[in-house]
Amino acid sequence: MLFGVCCRIEDAPLIAEAGFDYFEPSVGEAFVPDAGEEEWQKRKRLIAAAPLPMRACNGFLPGTFRLTGPNADHGPALDYAERACRRADEVGCKFIVLGSGGARNVPGDFIPGDNKPDIELAYQQFTDFCRALAKRIADCRVSVVLEPLRPNESNILNYVWQGMQIVRDIDSPRIEQLADIYHMMRGREGAGSIVEAGPHLKHCHIAMFDGRTWPGYQPAFEFAPYFEALAKIGYTGGVSCECGWPLREGQDIAAARREALATLRELAK
Repeated sequence: MLFGVCCRIEDAPLIAEAGFDYFEPSVGEAFVPDAGEEEWQKRKRLIAAAPLPMRACNGFLPGTFRLTGPNADHGPALDYAERACRRADEVGCKFIVLGSGGARNVPGDFIPGDNKPDIELAYQQFTDFCRALAKRIADCRVSVVLEPLRPNESNILNYVWQGMQIVRDIDSPRIEQLADIYHMMRGREGAGSIVEAGPHLKHCHIAMFDGRTWPGYQPAFEFAPYFEALAKIGYTGGVSCECGWPLREGQDIAAARREALATLRELAK
């Protein structure tokens, strides 16, 4: 497995010093999809100068886009997403994480007769968006990986098995699956979903259950079933620390990052 950290591009040298394999910034920072070619070329040079690869990016779509609900408008979101994906190809970024709860969450005014958001229709809207994006980027190398978010952060796509229903429905190598072990634990989703995802699982995020802190800040035994599942499917993809970095007394951030990496490597043995 490869291990990385979700961070800004400017922090990549510090991540490299700690021994990680890659860094993972946001789509907005890395690919500036709203900006023109001049700004993109500046960002490309910054990425090229980083001392380790930018294997993935997260924070795909701003909440200003609407993917579900009565005001869903996929056209502008598809234009933005396609531009980001094509720029990802230019710098060799392999995966873009589609969490984007603000864009995909079903709005409260999307109410059928029982006064609850029409989740079933919203899933169809979200699937339609992903299918349309897969067609637009069919000639790209980057894959968009669907990120389930725990129920108190999103009212749609909370579990890996739900993402896999969309992945299998679309059946395109451009739309694949992510497992966020923190969200899985918080949503009480067992490690079996990783096994069921199998070769469609392309990327992972991780943080401790208690406080969303870095792996190893507390004893990391809670991760064991998930790493056993990853080993069972022969997973060799990335696992990114998407977490806070509180420090123990007398500890600096560099030492915390090294300890996190050592924890992950021990789990992956």
